[in-house]
Order: sequence, then structure tokens, then C-alpha cells
Amino acid sequence: MRTTVSVIVPIRNEEKYIEACLTSLLAQTYPTELYEILAVDGRSSDRSREIVRRLESAASNVHCLDNPAATAPAGMNIGIRNSKGEVIIRADGHNFYPADYLENCVKCLRETGADNVGGPWRTVPASNAFGARLVAAILASPFGVGDSSFRTTAKEGYVETVPFGAFRRELFDRIGLFNENLVRNQDNELNARIRHAGGRIYQTPALTTEYHPVATFAGLLQQTFRTSQWHVFSMRQNIRAMGLRHLVPAFFVTTFLALSVAWLFAPLAGLSLISLAAIYLLIGLAVSLVKSRQHGISVLCVLPGAFWLFHLSYGLGTLVGLRYLFTSPPTSPIRAGQPVDG
Repeated sequence: MRTTVSVIVPIRNEEKYIEACLTSLLAQTYPTELYEILAVDGRSSDRSREIVRRLESAASNVHCLDNPAATAPAGMNIGIRNSKGEVIIRADGHNFYPADYLENCVKCLRETGADNVGGPWRTVPASNAFGARLVAAILASPFGVGDSSFRTTAKEGYVETVPFGAFRRELFDRIGLFNENLVRNQDNELNARIRHAGGRIYQTPALTTEYHPVATFAGLLQQTFRTSQWHVFSMRQNIRAMGLRHLVPAFFVTTFLALSVAWLFAPLAGLSLISLAAIYLLIGLAVSLVKSRQHGISVLCVLPGAFWLFHLSYGLGTLVGLRYLFTSPPTSPIRAGQPVDG
């Protein structure tokens, strides 16, 4: 007997990508009668819901659900509660999926015995514009995003986290659903609970997907600043949710600021600051020389400075997020759209 699958896609204002995403999920080698696609719409104000409804009318296994809270974890939980599959796959409206993706998810869960399986992202610029190529270069670089294996490697084996992933349905009975307090970092927190419960997470190149990040560098800095503000609160919810790499930019920015202030009183601090900045820029330049082959000479020229601004935005966001040591951040949606139910 073949395994039934439910693919859950929480969305909000994804009209640029959602049709290509769902079309790729409809073109799977997995038997159509064995899987359903639940697009959970978080009160989109663009054409996202209209596109999903059109596909729903043409395909019997596509269903559109409403997400009044308009956040990703709430959307996932709505999808899980309304799903029928023995395997739950968390998909993203910005990703495109190869035809054998569902087949490989089920196969990998069966063969590895893991509780969550996923694959690396192949980061593809949202367009051929300079800003889009710069964003892709940063997010695919170990210097940019640290030891995030799914972003920078095609590793095969057990890891701490994978983006989204495929789960056996019974897992959620054991460890609970997605944490709806976390508008961001909810996948990290869920994977932390899996590990704490003795579960295993497996990454395989067989589940590689194509990811399209934000289209502009300014958009990346804004997204990074907002996301990193959730790190401290995420650790309050679950200390295991965030790793050391998530805090490094904050330590780095703090060190720079401390040395800058100390320079006013101690010349040696200025020498340390200059040395640290020089080492950083040299590493950034070395990485840029590699990335220029893929993204062009124009990206090479600005990538060291772009790395700095990216890490500065990340670190400052984390430091600003310290205010959530004692309070909770608002659970408003990430993207603009229709008002949510209060």
C-alpha cells in the first residue's frame, strides 16, 4: 500500500511565485490520488488566492484553506489539522520542486528512519538584476550565512535542521504542532524539539529545491533586521532553537562598537579595530573572487561591503531583539495584506 501525502503551503501575497510553485507540485511523479496540496492563504491582498482557486478548480487534489492569523506557523497548523496524509510536507511558495520531490521524500523517510527529511536550497536570483544577484551571492556563501548546511552545501547525512521538511504525521502527536508564538524561526524551534525528543533530521541532495530570495539588497537588509530580532525570543521559547551562528553577528557588531568607543581613550584599541576590519574585508574579498565566477564582476566589486552591511543588519537586529527578554514581540504577519482577525 502506497503512503498518502499532504503538502502544506502557507502563503500570503505570493502572486509572483505561487503558480509556478503549485504547478511544480502538481507535476510530481507521485500518484495524484495519493497526495493533496493544501494552500493555506493568510488573507492575501494580491492575486494569490485567485491563482490558487483557479488551480483548485482544475485539479482535484488542490485545496485552498483560510488562515485568519496570516502567519506561517498558524497556516501550517491549520493545514496539519485538515490534512489526510500519513506524511506531512511543509512547502514554501517561493520554492520550485523537482518532479520526483514527493517520491524522494517518502523514500528518504522510509530508508533513513529519520523524523524529518529535507534537502539543500539552490539559491537562484529572483531576476538577472544586479541587486538580485548580489542577494543570491550573500545567501549562498558560508561567509554570509555561516555553517547553514542547507544553504551552502549538498551534504548527505544527519544535520541539526533542514528548511521546511517532510515529517511522519505521528510526529506531531508526540512533540506538538508548530509554535504559533514564533512568527519567525518556527522551523528552527520545531527541529530543536525533534532533536530533544531523540529524533533525527536528515539532509539529502535528492531533495534539492530551487529557492528565490528577495529581489533587492535593501529588501534583504530589511528582512534580515526583522528576522534577527526574533532570535532572543525564540531562545526564550526554546533555548535549543538557535545555534551559535545565529548570535555571532551580534557579538561581532558589539566588538566593533566597543573598540570604536575604546579608541577614543586607548590608541591600541584603534589598532585592534583596524586589524579586525582588515581581516574581515580580506576574507570578504577572497569569497568575492570565488563568487564573481557565478555572479559577475559587478558583484565582486561590492560583495565585501555588502557582507558587512548584511552582518551589521543581522547583528543590530539581534541586539534590538534583546528587548524581548522580558516582553513578547507582536504576532503580526511578515508580509502586508488584508487585516487579520484580532
